[in-house]
Amino acid sequence: MTIPASIDDLSAEWLKNSTGLNIASADIQLIGVGVGVSSAVYRAKLTGADCPASVIIKMPALDPAAVFTSTVLRMYIREVRFYNSLAKQCPVRTPRLYYGEVDEATSQFALVLEDIGAMRIVDQNVGMAIDDARRAIDALAKFHATWWGKGDALAANGTTISLGDPIYPAILPTVFAEGWEKVNSELDVPDSIAEVAAKFAPAIAGMLNSLMEGPTTLSHGDFRADNMMFTGENELALFDFQLIGTGTGAYDLAYFVTQSISADDASKYERELFDRWIEGLRANGVKDIDRDQLWRHYRTTALFCLVYPVVASRGMDLNEPRSRALVNNMNTRFDRALRELDLASLI
Repeated sequence: MTIPASIDDLSAEWLKNSTGLNIASADIQLIGVGVGVSSAVYRAKLTGADCPASVIIKMPALDPAAVFTSTVLRMYIREVRFYNSLAKQCPVRTPRLYYGEVDEATSQFALVLEDIGAMRIVDQNVGMAIDDARRAIDALAKFHATWWGKGDALAANGTTISLGDPIYPAILPTVFAEGWEKVNSELDVPDSIAEVAAKFAPAIAGMLNSLMEGPTTLSHGDFRADNMMFTGENELALFDFQLIGTGTGAYDLAYFVTQSISADDASKYERELFDRWIEGLRANGVKDIDRDQLWRHYRTTALFCLVYPVVASRGMDLNEPRSRALVNNMNTRFDRALRELDLASLI
């Protein structure tokens, strides 16, 4: 099947031929405003014998700046490769793949996925409750244990990108500077963050290289509340694999704890959740655990997490209420981690 160049190229006939589903009609609407940043996300409501009521379609973002960053960082290629090669091994629930292709020369891509939108959603702006956070940590430990010690091989075959890959220090300082100019001009940013931001770009390479020390695993790369849901049995379902990478498992953990639960809960439960993840790794067969090294990785990642709201803002309309709230909340939570984990001493 030809990969559609835009949503205008999608039709019931294309969906039928690409997925093998018996689709008679498709009503396609853009969704995910204030949620999807690197991709455009659509829901297609379907009719037809024995086909699902709806599917989710992902295609390149509508904002050119987001497409540029996503293309340079091979984000669309990574997600399609995950669904085509790793999803069946994943111990955590993921949406079923109906179609997934990418042109690796241009990064034009399309994914047609199971619609899991009826599952319980946790709004990242509100913050995940501690019981759900514990469930997420348990699932994360299983995820990391599955590929523990195998991360380098995944980077070597092109399925992931190593956190130490030179592409990051080549592109991130530029896009961080662009994002910071936008965030700093349109939002009220604490002075403590501004002080770190002034020194951030030159430190990116060192931060990321340090996260390659010790055993490497598959990192989800964007393990946050907006990229997960819960079934009726409280089983975690995980999606958005555009940033899968190779590096320390503590990367996902720190990003989640410092950005997806409230600042107050992070203060109260941070160490508990770190210890729970360590014990979860052990319970899933991981033996080569260096707790002190992983805590250093945790703090370094917490510092690096400033890159997420700043770079993402380049492709966001910060006048849109949810997008603005998301960046503000991520900055507030980063400020908490900055103070309580003494992150400024790492830069």
